[in-house]
Amino acid sequence: MSISSTEYNFRARDVILGAQMLFVAFGALVLVPLLTGLNPNVALFTAGVGTLIFQLVTGGKVPVFLASSFAFIAPIIYGVQTWGIPSTLCGLAAAGVFYVFLSLLISWRGTDVLRRILPPVVTGPVIMVIGLILAPVAVFMAMGKTGDGSVVLVPEKTALIVSMISLGVTVAVSLFGKGWLKLIPILSGITAGYITCLFMGLVDFTSVAAAPWIAMPAFTYPEWNLEAILFIVPVAIAPAIEHFGDVLAIGSVSGKDYVKDPGIHRTMLGDGLATSFAAFFGGPPNTTYSEVTGAVALIKVFNPAIMTWAAIVAIALAFVGKVGAFLQTIPVPVMGGIMVLLFGAIMVVGMNTLVRAGEDLMEARNLAIVALIVIFGVGGMSVPTPFSDEFRLGGIGLAGILGVFLNLVLPRKKKEA
Repeated sequence: MSISSTEYNFRARDVILGAQMLFVAFGALVLVPLLTGLNPNVALFTAGVGTLIFQLVTGGKVPVFLASSFAFIAPIIYGVQTWGIPSTLCGLAAAGVFYVFLSLLISWRGTDVLRRILPPVVTGPVIMVIGLILAPVAVFMAMGKTGDGSVVLVPEKTALIVSMISLGVTVAVSLFGKGWLKLIPILSGITAGYITCLFMGLVDFTSVAAAPWIAMPAFTYPEWNLEAILFIVPVAIAPAIEHFGDVLAIGSVSGKDYVKDPGIHRTMLGDGLATSFAAFFGGPPNTTYSEVTGAVALIKVFNPAIMTWAAIVAIALAFVGKVGAFLQTIPVPVMGGIMVLLFGAIMVVGMNTLVRAGEDLMEARNLAIVALIVIFGVGGMSVPTPFSDEFRLGGIGLAGILGVFLNLVLPRKKKEA
């Protein structure tokens, strides 16, 4: 197959290619709302519109698809349990505003300022904390319980069979899959687990039969909550750095320097506006999808208009009521099996960030930053805030703020002459 042009060229014949790109992203896209209690149809809608917003901001130059971010799963789950969905959405909208702020900062001072404020010694352990905090949720669900382990939904032996099949297929496809199959390990694992559940009688289609074919997505709107903002915004530190890496990745695949044109400040701005838009309608935060970048590399079609079609198909599916009803029939152990690998992978991404940076982690400054971020985050440290007697800053939020603070104030080791 010949390498295609990187120029934007919207053609009706490319609708199938666009649908394929959405298919690659689909499993991960709907996984986040299903795990956090958000609506999958809304997630489809906000992913589609978010991608169109991104294309508008970047002049239709970058062939990427924006959809549900894994980095926000833990804070969304905590936020929904603590303040409810509308208040959590307020925090997520603020995270998008944080991206916008970073884009303005980069536009003013260049990309080096981002590396100085958020070096790997900060972002690596913060990403690790995101994965580690979620570990108990994944294990509980894999064992057939609710995320907090308080209620048994599926008998443990049955749940472990289902979750390990989901996990095993996901790992196998990621290792041995060829072509398109290798790009959809999550979707493959969910499918295998779901089929297993069908044979075990764990799936109830009553809600699917009752759902209408055409229906308006169940939009939810944010309510002001300063506590949720303070808790969630620091989480945006990690995906902001990942965004930079994703833009470099798609650039290397297509042979274009998107950091310069349209500029990382514009891609970050597009991501931020898309994330805030999603939160205003009840969807999860958006991020650039590496799975779709892999698909672009595989088929060597770099026309950004392909992602316009993917967005249009996502928006169309959002209005099919039976799609959301069907997705919500997926039993808990199926998701649990996928989550065991997914959250472990997030932790490994954080470790890899540190390894690739080549820093000496035993050097006193680095050791203090990494150790305190991880232990404060995973150990459950929390501190009171002046905004409320009841609200305490803890978890990923505290870990992120602490990391940035320590990086700015701890003296760096003087280089030997």
